[in-house]
Amino acid sequence: MGPGVLGRVVVIGAVNVDMVVRAPRLPGPGETVVGPAVERFGGGKGANAAVAAARAGAEVRYIGAVGADDVGAGALAELRAEGVDVDGVAVLDGVPTGVALIAVDADGENQIAVGAGATAAVDAEAVRSAVAGSAGWAGCVLVSTEIPEEAVAAAVEAAAAEGIPCVVNSAPVLPVLGTLLTYGPVPTPNATESRDLAALLSGGGGGLTEDTVEGRATALARRAKAEVVVTLGGDGALVVDPGGRAERVPAHPAPEVRDTTGAGDTFNGVLAAGLAAGEPVAGAVRRAVVAAALSVGASGARAGMPDVRRIELELAAAERRRP
Repeated sequence: MGPGVLGRVVVIGAVNVDMVVRAPRLPGPGETVVGPAVERFGGGKGANAAVAAARAGAEVRYIGAVGADDVGAGALAELRAEGVDVDGVAVLDGVPTGVALIAVDADGENQIAVGAGATAAVDAEAVRSAVAGSAGWAGCVLVSTEIPEEAVAAAVEAAAAEGIPCVVNSAPVLPVLGTLLTYGPVPTPNATESRDLAALLSGGGGGLTEDTVEGRATALARRAKAEVVVTLGGDGALVVDPGGRAERVPAHPAPEVRDTTGAGDTFNGVLAAGLAAGEPVAGAVRRAVVAAALSVGASGARAGMPDVRRIELELAAAERRRP
């Protein structure tokens, strides 16, 4: 896949505003830490991933909800400025737009608390209709689990019914995923979330209580009959196919680490863009790992997200370094 190839992605998830405080360290329970200022950024895992996919060269339609307030209007304007189609975002009266409160330490690590607001009111039938209506257009559906369980279920079920490849950003891990993974979406848990997913599918046993990340991912892939991608932060990612074949994708060197808030969202958006353009999962993961590494060099979830040209240049450099 080159810079001129565009995939088409439908993203379903949260639209938030992020309020970020940078401090020397993260607070402990009951503790207050003080930073010099408060910064405001566009946020929501789904909205962030949509921006990442658009910058990676995909055409993107977004499905979600905001409040009928200035915060929501600003959030939608920011998405439009990135080229994201937000006609499918509901604007709800009497409900505030979601807000995330984020503390970031000197090493770029973060803690996040989210007030869901309108995100908690994303309508399942609207999601189902939007995905079904994108059949023949979309090359991939990406769903973030910050929205209600029934909306997540509608997205995955509709994608399966229409034969559209689907990626599930399983943060948080919802109980409904125990059923939904049997529809064959590609889940992208981190190491901790892979343990939670394994517990959901264990049914009291069945080989999904493995002690290692690779063991859990292998069991998940075999049970779900789909590829599983486990994100490993500074260690890259792990891809396991339904036959149990595993591939470690090494991390790409980050030029600077200022804020890791949007790295996972970048990964998912670029992964979905690659799959939408017809790239195999492992190849799309390599592209996503590069993009995620580049994204941590600026404050805020979106500021460091790379465009398609920079991804291509860095990916080419990474390929030259491969043994």
